[in-house]
Amino acid sequence: MEAVLLGFFMLSAACFTVLFEHPASSIHGMLPDPNARRALIGIAMGLTAIALIYSPWGKQSGAHLNPAVTLTFWRLDKVKTEDAIWYAVFQFLGGAGAMLAAKALFHPALSQPSVNYAATVPGAWGVAAAFVAEAAIAGGLMGMVLFMTSDPKRAGKTGLCAGVLVALYITFEGPISGMSMNPARTAASALPSGIWTAWWIYFLAPTMGMLLAVELFRTLCGLAVIPCAKLHHANRKRCIFCGKPEEQ
Repeated sequence: MEAVLLGFFMLSAACFTVLFEHPASSIHGMLPDPNARRALIGIAMGLTAIALIYSPWGKQSGAHLNPAVTLTFWRLDKVKTEDAIWYAVFQFLGGAGAMLAAKALFHPALSQPSVNYAATVPGAWGVAAAFVAEAAIAGGLMGMVLFMTSDPKRAGKTGLCAGVLVALYITFEGPISGMSMNPARTAASALPSGIWTAWWIYFLAPTMGMLLAVELFRTLCGLAVIPCAKLHHANRKRCIFCGKPEEQ
């Protein structure tokens, strides 16, 4: 499920990047402002994230879609070590498989320089700025998840907030780092393209940012208030993390 969900996210990223950024696209011609195009891509990807989180499989797997998210919940003792390993493995496989499929479907459009396989690379402000930005947005996302899921009254809106943050991050943070927040997402674009520019940023910074958010949340609120490792838990799907059975 995690592989398929991240795969759909990457296919969506490929589709919308080609649609809005390829010079031959009619939409690209109608929207000469790159900021407007990036905002629309952000909205599209935010809606994609929301759809995946609230999908039947997203409700069952927990919709991590990101090894850094899984590692963070493992650090919180909400995910068993074996489950964390397999989640990460299939997140990488799902993202990479989807981008290889996108390469077959959209080549040569996907390799056009303005599309560039939707790869995440540091912007004009350089590597240091990209690292700080990636850590900050990842920490912000995880802080939101912990805050929302810690209260049953607001937990059901976690996926909506995640989608809004994805849209905002792509729109405003994208020029700094390319907005990855996700090692598997970066690797998925890098594998078929060979674009591994400063790849270590996108592996280390999101993980560090999310783990720092955990420590901050632990200091302020404690960890007993975190019920489970799912972004959407109050549903009829069984939970491998806390043992909740599937409701009939």
